[in-house]
Amino acid sequence: MFRHRNEFPVEAELPGLDGATAWLNSEPVAAGDLHGRVVLISFGTYTCINWIRSLPYVRAWVDKYARQGLVVIGVQTPEFEFEEELDGVSVAMKEMDVRYPVAVDNDYAVWQAFDNHYWPALYFVDAEGHIRHHRFGEGEYEESERVLQMLLAEAGVDVDRSLVQLEPQGVELPADWRGLRSAENYVGYGRAEGFTSPGGPVLDERHRYTAPSSLRLNQWALTGDWRVGLVATVLEEAGGTISYRFHARDLHLVMRPAVAHASVRFQLRVDGQPPGLVHGIDIDDDGNGTVSHPRLYQLVRQRDPISDRLFEIEFLDGGVEAYVFTFG
Repeated sequence: MFRHRNEFPVEAELPGLDGATAWLNSEPVAAGDLHGRVVLISFGTYTCINWIRSLPYVRAWVDKYARQGLVVIGVQTPEFEFEEELDGVSVAMKEMDVRYPVAVDNDYAVWQAFDNHYWPALYFVDAEGHIRHHRFGEGEYEESERVLQMLLAEAGVDVDRSLVQLEPQGVELPADWRGLRSAENYVGYGRAEGFTSPGGPVLDERHRYTAPSSLRLNQWALTGDWRVGLVATVLEEAGGTISYRFHARDLHLVMRPAVAHASVRFQLRVDGQPPGLVHGIDIDDDGNGTVSHPRLYQLVRQRDPISDRLFEIEFLDGGVEAYVFTFG
């Protein structure tokens, strides 16, 4: 059912978008250009698993409602420095099938204009330029679509009140929240938790690490020659490993080659064995994969029942940067 418009009072006016450093999929868009159109502003960054899992719904709303007057504007606000590189953003938007205009927000100007603090974040704007609703984080997709329908109806559109029907696949599949006992964890020392290599991290210096005899749930360790930095941890020579005991259906790791256009081969084991049926989409049954460009890599997808597993990734080449583990 539609909710009454009084349940969605004006929260703010649509801020300007002129702080964007570049635009993809369109010429620059100004807030004034959007008057008379219902607008959905979608904040994200391309390595964020939470934004990735919301993307199929935004994509479906574009497909269904664009012809009825909906305009979707993506705002790519980087978390990591490499996400500022326009070529990388452009490749990611194409690979992820982002079809709508994207404001590249490297200076955080649009982020600050909205006083935003989250990836993903959705802002729902009526045809008069008023922000009428917002949604932070994943979920509540039915509610969000109902708000879009309400705003389009207010604008005089004869709206199809059915809801989009989706079956997301691959990395876009919603998390298995019931089986999720491992939280996002960064590999750089600025936000890392649970690091257990003997002696702890040696900050910003090259150091040879060893692993403890065992790991408890949500502990992780390095072996080999690594440089642990504030944001990322860099493997200095081949043969280094990262081990992590986790409890989740999915395990992802944001990585990139330390040298542009290089490739870093790796092998993955789960509980000491090749992953077989629990391999993620970025490796094969034997656990083989390659870090070829900056992005989120899905490395494990468990099948029911979900249980504690020991993840180990060994890099056969040096020069990989590891940023953050996420789970689903």
